[in-house]
Amino acid sequence: MSVPKRILEEKFRRFVEEDLGHGDVTTYYTIPDGTVVTAHLIAKEKGVIAGIKEALTFVESFGLKANILVEDGSKISKKTPILHIEGDAATLLSIERTLLNLLSRMSGIATITNQLTEKIYQAGFKTRVASTRKTAPGLSHFDKRAVIIGGGDPHRWGLDDMILIKDNHIAIVGSAQEAIKKVREKISFSKKIEVEVTNTNDALQAANAGADVIMLDNFTPEQAKEAVEMLKKNQMRDKVVIEASGGITGQNILEYAATNVDIVSLGEITHSAKAFDISLDIINVKKQKS
Repeated sequence: MSVPKRILEEKFRRFVEEDLGHGDVTTYYTIPDGTVVTAHLIAKEKGVIAGIKEALTFVESFGLKANILVEDGSKISKKTPILHIEGDAATLLSIERTLLNLLSRMSGIATITNQLTEKIYQAGFKTRVASTRKTAPGLSHFDKRAVIIGGGDPHRWGLDDMILIKDNHIAIVGSAQEAIKKVREKISFSKKIEVEVTNTNDALQAANAGADVIMLDNFTPEQAKEAVEMLKKNQMRDKVVIEASGGITGQNILEYAATNVDIVSLGEITHSAKAFDISLDIINVKKQKS
């Protein structure tokens, strides 16, 4: 998950270019050259902060100075300063919205992920919360990192991360067993194999065929419990990881955790997370001589 600083800087440059166009005309006509400011990023609600390390790299890549006031993963209250910034006013104003968008999205994802993991933990279950690949194009790295900061599991980072045999693969190949056989013949030992199933019998067949992970796709809690019990009855429960996915929400997540599945994955923690409310407040202005 460690990404070279230069790669992050290149991503940030593209983000700002998209917003900047041919230049920030408002700032150009209102802010005198050489104006230096200090500012704080302020959390305007309570939650879990994520993206502080990225924000520091972001700000510094545009020649500004920054000091971290809270660490990633911190649970903070309303009106908490999270980052101190100093430097050229025009530069800061031109990157402000892009910076806030990134932090707001990551913190929103971390906050909802943390709420769900805490909900399961407090209910006495050990089921882990995972994200899916339903991330915003271009933001997958940041979305997944936010999930981790919030206490969740990122699942696959991309298509090259693990084998996940889904319904369309099976429709083309003919069966889950045949798909698993094809993979086992060629894939590296280092790659796990997950199979998406839509009924209890297919779950057992996939386990017997050598799947490492069984994804119960759009199972009800009752169906998920039945699948877990069948695998246990056939002495396969301890040989596979069981993931429930599809139709899981913050409202019914405990029903799924109670079935004894290992993982619950939710697309909503990345594709529908509420943006965390953060603002940039100028706290001091200094006009330098050119």
